[in-house]
Amino acid sequence: MTLPKTALWGLLGVLAGNMLIDALEVSTAVVAAPSIGADLGIPDSRLHWVLSAFALGFGGLLLFGTRITGRYGRRPVYLAALLGFAAASVAGALTDEPAVLFGTRLVKGVCAALTAPTGLAIIATAFPEGRPRERALSVYTLFGAAGFTGGLLLSGALTEAGWRLTFAFPAPVVLVLFVLGLRLIPADDTPRGAVRGPLVPGVLLRSPALVRSALGAAALNGSYLGLLFLLTLRLQNGAGWGPLATGLAFLPASVPLMLTALHSGRLVSRFGAARLIALGAVAPPAGYLLALGVGMPARYASQVLPVMLLVGAGFVLSFTALHTQATAAVPAELRGTAGSLYQTAVQTGAAVTLTAVAALSTAGYRAALLLVTGVGLAGLCVALAGVLPGRRAPAPAPAVPRTTSPTSRKESHVH
Repeated sequence: MTLPKTALWGLLGVLAGNMLIDALEVSTAVVAAPSIGADLGIPDSRLHWVLSAFALGFGGLLLFGTRITGRYGRRPVYLAALLGFAAASVAGALTDEPAVLFGTRLVKGVCAALTAPTGLAIIATAFPEGRPRERALSVYTLFGAAGFTGGLLLSGALTEAGWRLTFAFPAPVVLVLFVLGLRLIPADDTPRGAVRGPLVPGVLLRSPALVRSALGAAALNGSYLGLLFLLTLRLQNGAGWGPLATGLAFLPASVPLMLTALHSGRLVSRFGAARLIALGAVAPPAGYLLALGVGMPARYASQVLPVMLLVGAGFVLSFTALHTQATAAVPAELRGTAGSLYQTAVQTGAAVTLTAVAALSTAGYRAALLLVTGVGLAGLCVALAGVLPGRRAPAPAPAVPRTTSPTSRKESHVH
């Protein structure tokens, strides 16, 4: 089905707008976490579930998303996920029960796992191949990259008035997207039915480049969110900073990626993914080691800003390179599944690291920060394995029969 040009860009507005909301969800929870803990009486050792439940829901369903959309269709699944996201936003904002709050975060992660990759699949079929599709994908990617940064600012401002506003604001926005989506999201052109074959084809698990990328991205994302979790508690509960000041303090780690997202592909083409990943993997652990030398990080310019800049440099250099390396050496028909597997590792790394960091935080800030540093250094070791002397870039994997539905032709998004 070919849509008129105006409808196409309206459709892109719906898809990119939802991608923005999905990306906002992580950073809004980071800044609001101390206020939530104080209001609901949640100890720091359990507060991480405000963040990690979303990551768990997101990563846990990504690989099944293709099966679900293949059986029920992209349009109905996408629209149902929007409604679920809005309902969970309202429920999370109104509840006084920590378990219910964590549950709504899990539901929102599940909904994001259905909409984020499906949005890319819709773009791939709705927009004509060539410049129109490339432009649409660039807009979609930019909105995803900007979401984390926007969430820090928005949550900082809203949490000053009340953390419940931070969790409630997505609901009306998503409902508007739902109404527009009813008119603009096209029906599937392909017949629906059960998708056969293994969930993760063995050829993907035998791809060294994909495995290294998944492990490296899990370490990068997990250590970064672990650091933010520790710092937001330290700055707000320990140093007396407000939510808005905390959100502003974290911007130097996310703004550089947002500004360079559309140009990062050129860096990969010029220098190679493995080299950029290895170089980028050096900066975050350097920042974590710098943070270890600081007791109470109260002075921003000398104690917090350098750490944020080093982490930001790591993302600029390696974020796109990791994803490119993950999908470049697998058969074209399996790149969507490879992207889902990669993104599953990203989200799982966040959930696991946050859980461990929160548990260790009961033994002290420094003990938890040592774990963050260890995860970052593990990511560096994985990255260096890709550039060891004598290691050759893997050749493209041989073609294999298609075992996935057309909806598997998707990429994964940031944070």
